[in-house]
Amino acid sequence: MAQDSTSPVKTTKALDDYVLLGRSGLRVSPLCLGALTFGEQWGLGTSKDDSKKVFDLYYEKGGNFIDTACIYNFGESERFLGDYVSDKQSELVIATKYSCNNTFMQKEKRFNPNFGGNHRKSLVENLDESLKRLNMSYVDILYVHAYEYRTPIEEFMRSLDDVVRSGKVLYVAVSDIPSWALSRANTMAELRGWSPFIGLQTRYNLLDRSLEFDLQPACAELGIGILPWSIVADGFLTGKYTRESNVNLKSDYRNQSIISYSKDEKNWQILDEVIAISKEINRSPVQIALNWIQQKPGITSPLIGARTVAQLEENLKSLEFKLTPEQMKRLDDVSQPTGREVPFPYSMTNLFDAYFGKNIQVPNKFAPIATTYNYERLY
Repeated sequence: MAQDSTSPVKTTKALDDYVLLGRSGLRVSPLCLGALTFGEQWGLGTSKDDSKKVFDLYYEKGGNFIDTACIYNFGESERFLGDYVSDKQSELVIATKYSCNNTFMQKEKRFNPNFGGNHRKSLVENLDESLKRLNMSYVDILYVHAYEYRTPIEEFMRSLDDVVRSGKVLYVAVSDIPSWALSRANTMAELRGWSPFIGLQTRYNLLDRSLEFDLQPACAELGIGILPWSIVADGFLTGKYTRESNVNLKSDYRNQSIISYSKDEKNWQILDEVIAISKEINRSPVQIALNWIQQKPGITSPLIGARTVAQLEENLKSLEFKLTPEQMKRLDDVSQPTGREVPFPYSMTNLFDAYFGKNIQVPNKFAPIATTYNYERLY
């Protein structure tokens, strides 16, 4: 499909404008449908029939990339998804995760210390259970759900390579991992001929740009696609909250996040700019926040979650336009980390011209970090 990079009101992408995930030949949609909302066990999702309506619309629009996990709604998400895709698996890219299910999934059972974690036993047993719930013989992508600082990296990388060689998994990826562990894992896989991570899921939005310091350059160097989650900061960037209304929020998980965000005036300034741009081009704040992320370096396929068809439709409309460079700069400027938010050694990039050569070209993959955070010396 034709793409126009000059106008904020013309189509730039669609769900069937597929992109490559990381250093692989796997084709995925530019927006990934998160299935955490498939199921009602956690109180955050919706029924099987309503979840299917969301899935059906995503599929009908050409979407092929769906993300779930063994713990989502205590396995209900995988079961629902398995029914929806039973006759469509070859057309879709299905990703699930293991690791984070110890306490969640065994409340009425004798505690099993090996039920969760990144180790081989957890991987083998939880992958088998996920395949049963999904009613599949393999999944396209298996994620390590989070780095838990207990299992040696060589153990889970070798174990992941084994399940790829067994045919139960086609590709491996990782979520919520520090950059040093990500770099060591993929370097080890490269040297030993194991399956490398092709994707990274991580938190990224206008309120939290910490990805840009270490993880984004690591992914650029290693050829890993970035799949950000929490793109609207737990709903703060939807525009439905105001400085006055948030004080009446209940104390559940998401509302606690909103209350926390609301305590920082900078977050309100970011939201004000998002809303201002949304009014200028007649788009919703959600679409502005999502379009900003889609244009950031290294981003492959942001995760979108939707409890209703209307919410999914709103997310998909972020593909219909492209923020202008001026609008991107406004959002970059208002959300840019400042002062002590910039960790060393990134706080010294303003010294590079003086010490390493003035006006020397920076490789494109490192330009976002090497040329952006130019502050006065903080040490």
